[in-house]
Amino acid sequence: MMNPTFKIVGLGEILWDIFPDGERLGGAPSNFACHCRQLGSDAFPVSCVGADELGQRTRTELKQLDVSPDYIQENESHSTGKVMVTLNDEGKPTYEILEDMAWDYLTFTPEWKALAQSLDAVCFGSLAQRSPQSRETIRTFLQHMPEKSLKIFDVNLREPFFGKEVVEESLELATILKLSDEELPVLAEYFNLAGTVTEQLSALRERFNLNLIAYTRGSDGSILSSVEETNESCGVKVKAIDSVGAGDSFTAALCTGLLKKRPLAEVNTFANQVAAYVCSNKGACPTLPDDLKSF
Repeated sequence: MMNPTFKIVGLGEILWDIFPDGERLGGAPSNFACHCRQLGSDAFPVSCVGADELGQRTRTELKQLDVSPDYIQENESHSTGKVMVTLNDEGKPTYEILEDMAWDYLTFTPEWKALAQSLDAVCFGSLAQRSPQSRETIRTFLQHMPEKSLKIFDVNLREPFFGKEVVEESLELATILKLSDEELPVLAEYFNLAGTVTEQLSALRERFNLNLIAYTRGSDGSILSSVEETNESCGVKVKAIDSVGAGDSFTAALCTGLLKKRPLAEVNTFANQVAAYVCSNKGACPTLPDDLKSF
């Protein structure tokens, strides 16, 4: 019996990461969609590019990755998004995110409405909600999704484009939260969380009636906290070359495992394996080996 094919969207920013040695297609929702596609789902980035060379290159590169660009809008008044990226000696990135880009002007259309109503899962973050128009569009999109669909909020905090209001309202719309060890202290301050990490995750999950929280710690693994159980993975040790996109691949693997209704421990191990592989390769969306694609 063949595995079912799921329909998944990465909703929000699509942009080009400008490294010292060249340009690479990126943006957390786009990376998420590309990894979900590699893992066997029908996955689409839902975003907006400019009527420019990078916009055309976006569509071309997505097609090369076997990802449909059909739900990428075009804005004639604003440029395709760019982020200036620098990496430290451990491969950890820092970002300068340019403002007033095409993805700040997402527009809810009949085509996007039909797509939203057909989905099994979506991943969205805080960055694309920095503009009022895209923020409203993202929320409208989520509200049109099926009741039982997965709505993954990958906090993905990027200075200075976040605040308590955006995070709180996003949590109220989400069914799953994914956040890192660097992001939990911010949410702990916002919502007065105390105690151990697992106690903070439980309090956060209960406060916003979430089905699951995924807490990532880089090479030290992750914790998955659901209503029924808490599972901890120690992670996979690799020589990190480039961690850009690793978190997005973790979220894609998490989403895939949850849709397949695999045990939480298996999902956690798998997500760490995928993220570790991405960390050990250059670029946000390296081709995954067959053994990871067959989960």
